[in-house]
Amino acid sequence: MHETIRPQPGILDIALYQGGKASIEGRNDAVKLSSNENPFGPGEKAIEAYRRAGHTLHRYPSTDHAGLRLAIGVAHGLDPERIICGVGSDEIITFLCQAYAGRGDEVLYSQHGFLMYRISALAVGAAPVTAPERDRTAHVDALIAAMTPRTRLVFVANPNNPTGTMISRTEVVRLADALPSQALLVLDGAYAEYVEGFDGGAAMVAVRDNVVMTRTFSKIHGLGGLRIGWGYGPQHVIDVLNRIRGPFNLSSTQLEVAEAALGDAEHLERSQRENARMRTWLVRALNDLGVACDRSHANFVLARFGSASEAEACNAHLLSEGLIVRQVGSYGLPECLRITVGDEPACRRVVHAIAQFRGRR
Repeated sequence: MHETIRPQPGILDIALYQGGKASIEGRNDAVKLSSNENPFGPGEKAIEAYRRAGHTLHRYPSTDHAGLRLAIGVAHGLDPERIICGVGSDEIITFLCQAYAGRGDEVLYSQHGFLMYRISALAVGAAPVTAPERDRTAHVDALIAAMTPRTRLVFVANPNNPTGTMISRTEVVRLADALPSQALLVLDGAYAEYVEGFDGGAAMVAVRDNVVMTRTFSKIHGLGGLRIGWGYGPQHVIDVLNRIRGPFNLSSTQLEVAEAALGDAEHLERSQRENARMRTWLVRALNDLGVACDRSHANFVLARFGSASEAEACNAHLLSEGLIVRQVGSYGLPECLRITVGDEPACRRVVHAIAQFRGRR
């Protein structure tokens, strides 16, 4: 570190985020199941919008995202004025920490919560605080017990990454009711579309002044490469976040493609249907091999092995077979591997490889 030029407190405590491994040296047939991507990619309407957007690359995008906010509002039955768009839902998380937390404050989340909560808290000098989970599921009593007068933000991913577990609406309400007066509850709904009949917490946000919801186009819409997310919250929060949002944080291409994706009901329904089918199959197949999995509500499963060394060995075997999954030791789960629910050939291939590994042991 430089003797006199130093970053703000907390920044050097951030470990660089490591995304899911994307390639295997020496192989061009690798199957990537490490980043919870939609195996079908984006829908045709999104792809066509992407092609059209190339004709207007010389134009600046809108600063208010009015078209996309309106489309989101129509698709989800929300007030567009209470929606903010960002570079993935990660940016909305960052905005919330920038606006509402700082030195002397605490940002609370569950034990195996998404890594960006800790990173964003440290980046603004706040203290990240974790509450223990119960069976790899957010434990509301533990979160409530961890709240203090310094708590400013409470993050709950529902369903959670990397565990795939979720808590009921009743439990979320109980958590919101227990918030200290100075705190916001943030419901991270990156995987909400994979849960049948689930609104991600939108109905709760609509009637409370201390709850915010974040969502993304990266998962079920298959637009991870474009980085588009959004948040829905009380008007007083959205007004604050827009003051720190860059005026051109989303390009015209991002805005137009995301709006087109919202109108592709066929692609959405197919992605939901196939994910549910192959997720059920994958869990049963892993269980038949003696590999435990919690019930997942997302587009991945968390495979639990007997030890960290066994998980490490299995991961090495999968890599040798051209299969890339996600090790989750950084989430405090070294004995687990997170496996994206791919298409049927990918799921069958990964199960076959794990069966080989288990047989050899």
